[in-house]
Amino acid sequence: MDRATFAYSTAFFRDYNSSSQGAFCLPGGHVDFIDKVESFTYSDFFRDYLIPNHPCIFSAKFTEDWGSRRNWVTWDGKPNFDYLLQKFGEAVVPVANCDVKEYNSNPKEQLAFKEYINYWKEYIKNGYRSSRGCLYLKDWHLSRAFPEQDVYTTPVYFSSDWLNEYWDAIAVDDYRFVYMGPKGSWTPFHADVFRSYSWSANICGRKKWLLYPAGQEDYLKDRHGNLPFDVTAPSLRDRSVYPRYNQSQPPVEIVQEAGEIVFIPSGWHHQVYNLEDTISINHNWVNGCNVAIMWCFLQDELAAVQREINEWKDPMDDWHLQCQLIMKSCTGIDYKEFYNFLKVIAENRISVLENGLDDEASAKNTPKAAISTLGMLHAVFDLKRAVKVLTSLSANEDFKKLDLTSLSPPPEALLHHLKAAIDTALL
Repeated sequence: MDRATFAYSTAFFRDYNSSSQGAFCLPGGHVDFIDKVESFTYSDFFRDYLIPNHPCIFSAKFTEDWGSRRNWVTWDGKPNFDYLLQKFGEAVVPVANCDVKEYNSNPKEQLAFKEYINYWKEYIKNGYRSSRGCLYLKDWHLSRAFPEQDVYTTPVYFSSDWLNEYWDAIAVDDYRFVYMGPKGSWTPFHADVFRSYSWSANICGRKKWLLYPAGQEDYLKDRHGNLPFDVTAPSLRDRSVYPRYNQSQPPVEIVQEAGEIVFIPSGWHHQVYNLEDTISINHNWVNGCNVAIMWCFLQDELAAVQREINEWKDPMDDWHLQCQLIMKSCTGIDYKEFYNFLKVIAENRISVLENGLDDEASAKNTPKAAISTLGMLHAVFDLKRAVKVLTSLSANEDFKKLDLTSLSPPPEALLHHLKAAIDTALL
């Protein structure tokens, strides 16, 4: 991060209100296409897309050196089933049935990868029809299962990734996925986990995206407050069921070609179709630009849980704890883990600011190496954003009602340390 971008981001977030991030609309639905690798910098992306929460498309030039684009694709642009079976045939993968709706999503099953590829071949052979339905391999943690494989390199633009930095540190999970599906497979209307950013790179095939700027989803809810499963369904025009649909804007539509990367802004709902047999790589990620949006989402999720079990508040001694447990089961995180998430992110940056990074550590693929690559000013920016959200979390009444004795260091001590580190770095 250069000094001009640091100054710009500091001024932007000084008066930032995360509740206003949904007010943005793209004029004419236009989405910028980034073509030239050599002239597009990290600061360009940070200033023009991350901070204002705008979508964009990166050309296939940004992925042309990836191993997956060389090896996973045949000469005519189709999935290289033979190569994929050779490398991953014995893996077990999650597969969704696009033809079945259960609880507003597609039901999943676990299949051997070789069984899925055999299904896919037969599906193509039979004119994209099967008695088993349209099966879509989704949310496969391939990088975690096969770290030795030369699949891809995360572009620098997406390298400030707090989600995967934290979950790698605790060795529990990650938010890096591979998707593989035949023509006609699709993902229903949704927003990404924690209202995170996402990036999605097509290794082969084509996708159609329908994007709705954050806040537009409110107009698509039915009279009970539920979002649609399929945003293209004719039933949305029934005003007795969807009373505000006519107030919604048309979606921003993107057709993504092979090799291209789509950047999806934080909190934008979307629906996605595979127009051809398609393989893609996807990351969900959070950083200093959208961590306040994540925090607002968690507060909304907790409030929804509290409303749902409000009748048990008086007779249940540990009602507040139960609300946290339910929220974690639904979203994957609770307030105390969110504190630890912010702590890990902050402490990694303090370590780099206070101790620097030797040449050996810089050469390794570690969070601290990524922090060093982005520069010391980026580390300071991250700390300032962490302080802002930690201050709000510490003052939150629901957080203060929890047993915080297990948190180390205590919130007040951590905040003091972060503020001191920022002051020292800016001297």
